Amino acid sequence: MYDYSPLWQTMREMGITTYRLIKEGIDKKALSNLQHNKNVTVLTLEKLCTILNCSVENVVRIVPEEKGEEA
Repeated sequence: MYDYSPLWQTMREMGITTYRLIKEGIDKKALSNLQHNKNVTVLTLEKLCTILNCSVENVVRIVPEEKGEEA
């Protein structure tokens, strides 16, 4: 499972809004996926890291799913 809480924390610390992400080329569908911890493309992760000038660890973390849990 993907957890994008590091992204929101990084954005708060840097004072960057979702509006700025949209203006920098992150589309609304990708933002929706991020807000709901759904899949996004590696290109989207790369764009986020470039915009925020950070590493991928500042955007997403992978949380192992519990046995019996379905995606």
